[in-house]
Amino acid sequence: MPQKYFADQFDDEEVLFVFRKHPIVMRKGLVFGLFAILLGVIPSLFKPEYSVLIIGFIAGCVLFLILFLPTWIGWHFSVYIVTDQRFIHITQKGLFHRSVVDMSLDQIQMVNYEVAGLQQTMFGFGTIIMQTMVGDLIIHEVEHPASIQKKLLQVLRDQSGPARTVAPSEDATDEIYETEA
Repeated sequence: MPQKYFADQFDDEEVLFVFRKHPIVMRKGLVFGLFAILLGVIPSLFKPEYSVLIIGFIAGCVLFLILFLPTWIGWHFSVYIVTDQRFIHITQKGLFHRSVVDMSLDQIQMVNYEVAGLQQTMFGFGTIIMQTMVGDLIIHEVEHPASIQKKLLQVLRDQSGPARTVAPSEDATDEIYETEA
């Protein structure tokens, strides 16, 4: 029996690759967390004692964890899994909200990517747009979107196999002519 990488994996399913958003999505939590450490150290400027500095630093670090941990959890547990049968988009928002989008690879019609702006170009992240039968699936802030798009297209090509053409049957042609006459 093959190894299972996630809870909902089918027995005959193989995980091809897993990707997640760029770590830059944690920037807001990181900035606020570092600001919290700075706020914890500020009282030592008014009362320059070593104990005030240590207590303020420890309090700032605790506040840093409180502010940064939900952001990190949201980044770490939000993953995109591509198997030989499905595309699974697991999004963790905060501590207690998780959403899962599960679609067959047959439903994906087109995969594009976009890198727009100086920040995305410098840090190497962008947006992947997947056109599906039910609408567009847009994934923002993906690390290395060009390579992810290339891998996805290769999986879709391998999964679909050689192009097939189906000739209409004679009965179907007769029915069309009969309804028009």
